[in-house]
Amino acid sequence: MLLLDFNVFNINELQGNCDLEKNIISFYNDWASTSKTMIVKTSGSTGNPKLIEVEKKSMRNSANKTLDFLGIKTGSTALLALPLEYISGKMMMVRAIERNLKLQIVTPSLRPLKDLKNKINFCALTPLQVENSLDKIHLIQNLIIGGAKISINLIEKIHLQLGKKSDCKIYETFGMTETLSHIALKQIYPTVHDYFEILNGVEISVDDRNCLNIFAPEINNNTIQTNDIVQLIDNNRFQFLGRTDFVINTGGIKIFPEKIEDFIKKTISNEVVVIGLPNELLGNKVVAVIEAESITIQEKQLITNSINDIEFEHKFQKPKEIIFISKIPRTENGKIDRNSLIKLLQE
Repeated sequence: MLLLDFNVFNINELQGNCDLEKNIISFYNDWASTSKTMIVKTSGSTGNPKLIEVEKKSMRNSANKTLDFLGIKTGSTALLALPLEYISGKMMMVRAIERNLKLQIVTPSLRPLKDLKNKINFCALTPLQVENSLDKIHLIQNLIIGGAKISINLIEKIHLQLGKKSDCKIYETFGMTETLSHIALKQIYPTVHDYFEILNGVEISVDDRNCLNIFAPEINNNTIQTNDIVQLIDNNRFQFLGRTDFVINTGGIKIFPEKIEDFIKKTISNEVVVIGLPNELLGNKVVAVIEAESITIQEKQLITNSINDIEFEHKFQKPKEIIFISKIPRTENGKIDRNSLIKLLQE
């Protein structure tokens, strides 16, 4: 673990003796250069990863919007546990630099909090990292979780772990590389909100598909047209319903797989991804793919029975098939790769 106090930080103090230090030096030198832009890599969760050029000024604006929303003061403590090659890690560094934070940096892993002993003010993690760090999340005053959708099962575990007296505030993020991390946050602890609340300076609307339009001139000069289907609550809040990329048309009915996954994750702890596979009668049939590296026939039957017993809102939401797979394909930074999963199953 490294500790960088950006109130007195000097890059020359790092020797580059390990990969972690080398990555920090590389980022900082790039950030401190005379170039007004920086190259970042997209996650590849909905397509092939690509490199895009973003303005450092926009990264600063995004960083300060998040810090202001959460009330993070100058000199506060924070933890970086995300890869520096992606926007999530880069933005944690920018936030630390912008507000002179005392930043602890650990090598990204599934259990990034295992050596954390003292309380910190701010941290960003993925759902899988939180799942493996429940015993330590009480040490984080403001936690934002992104990179993948948070399951209802995980939210329940967080509330069970923290109870009702913790002073922690935990949020799910909404955003993408093009929005320089997130443009909206949804509180999941101490209260659970159904909606995302946008950051200051962000404007939202929807197109004729009810897909979200994002206009945030201080972060991106262009209006960003997403494929995220939402329900607008008002000018500052929206509820996420699903992605048009993932919608399953079965028997003429459009199904949001994310909603089915939420139902299933209430009853089982395994990772589950719902997809549509070709079917002559229905066009596409709803298939639940369960990740289980080693599982007995009896355990498979228990999981299958649990899913079959779920009372879904509509009969078309009920999976027509349940498939068990040892490893669900993921992108480099751990996001579910639905396209690769569908291709794998079709092959």
